[in-house]
Amino acid sequence: MKAKHITGVLVVITSLLALYFIIKQNFNVAILFMTLMFTVTNAFRAKDFKEKGFEKEAKWMRGMSIFFGVATLAILVVNFM
Repeated sequence: MKAKHITGVLVVITSLLALYFIIKQNFNVAILFMTLMFTVTNAFRAKDFKEKGFEKEAKWMRGMSIFFGVATLAILVVNFM
């Protein structure tokens, strides 16, 4: 599989899980999957921008991906520890 397909599958899975937990009113887990989705999408965008030659935008997206990655870890620690 190509990276685009894998990223697309990950985004769909995390989006559906977030929606499922919103319906179940388990908002802590829903937010966890939302931040995980943002991490994946921003990391893919950073890679894509860099390949297209948009260095400034790639750097911004990488920073956003790192931010959401740290937020995901923080949510894991706060909710499940």
